[in-house]
Amino acid sequence: MDINGKTILVTGANSGLGAAVAARLAEGGTNVVGLDIGTGSAAEFSERFGEKVVLLEADVTSSADCSRAVAAAQSRFGGLHGAVNCAGVAPAQAVLGKDGPHDLELFNRVVSINLTGTFNIMRLVAEAIVEAEPGPDGERGVIVNTASIAAYEGQIGQAAYAASKGGVASLTLPAARELARSGIRVVAIAPGAFETPMIAAMPQKVKDSMGAKVPFPPRLGQPEEFADLVAAIFTNRMLNGEVIRLDGALRMTAK
Repeated sequence: MDINGKTILVTGANSGLGAAVAARLAEGGTNVVGLDIGTGSAAEFSERFGEKVVLLEADVTSSADCSRAVAAAQSRFGGLHGAVNCAGVAPAQAVLGKDGPHDLELFNRVVSINLTGTFNIMRLVAEAIVEAEPGPDGERGVIVNTASIAAYEGQIGQAAYAASKGGVASLTLPAARELARSGIRVVAIAPGAFETPMIAAMPQKVKDSMGAKVPFPPRLGQPEEFADLVAAIFTNRMLNGEVIRLDGALRMTAK
C-alpha cells in the first residue's frame, strides 16, 4: 500500500513506539489519527505535521471510545485504510510471590489493554476499511499489531504480559485469513528490548545491561526502527498473517 494520502489510526500514539510510528507515517504523507489515554504530544505533532496528525483521548478497551475515534477519522479525512496497535502495559508480578498469588485484577487489566484492546481496534477498523476502494491486488487496508518476544520467551514475573502478547501473536493468522476476503492484511511485530518510556525510566546501568544481551546490534532497539518496519509492512503486500520478530537475535532467559 502506498501510504501517501491514506489515513491510519495509531494507538498508544502519545509516546514510545506509537509516537514514532505516527511520526514515520506522517512523514510518508499519511493522515494519522492517534489514540491514547493522554494527548500531551498533540502540540508537538501539530507543529511538525500540521493537520495531518490529530491526537484523540481514548481507552482502547472501550467500545464507545474507539467507535467515536474511527468515526472521527472517517469524518475528518474521508475514510480509513489501516491501524497500528501500539497501546500496552507491562507490569511485572509473580504468579506466586512473597505476598501471595498474582493479583487477578492486575492480570485482567493487562489482558484487557494488550489483547482485548488490540482486538477492539482491529474489529472496528476492519469494518471501516471495507468501505475503501480497493487498490492493486484488491488491497483495501492493513492492520499491524504489536506482540512481543515475551509471547515466546516470557520471563519470570511476565505471566500476564506474556499471556496477553501470546494472544496477539495467535490472533494474527486467523484474522489475516478471515479479512483476506475484504482485501485487508494483518501482520504483527514482536519487538525485543526497545527504549520505550517504561525502559527509559530505569537506571542507565540496567539499560546498558539489557542492551548488552542483544547479539547484534548490542543495544536497545530504537522506536524509529520499529516504525521503519511498520512502514515496510504497509508497502509490501506479500507480508500477511505473520509475526515478525524485531529483536537483534535476542532470546530471553528465564529471568
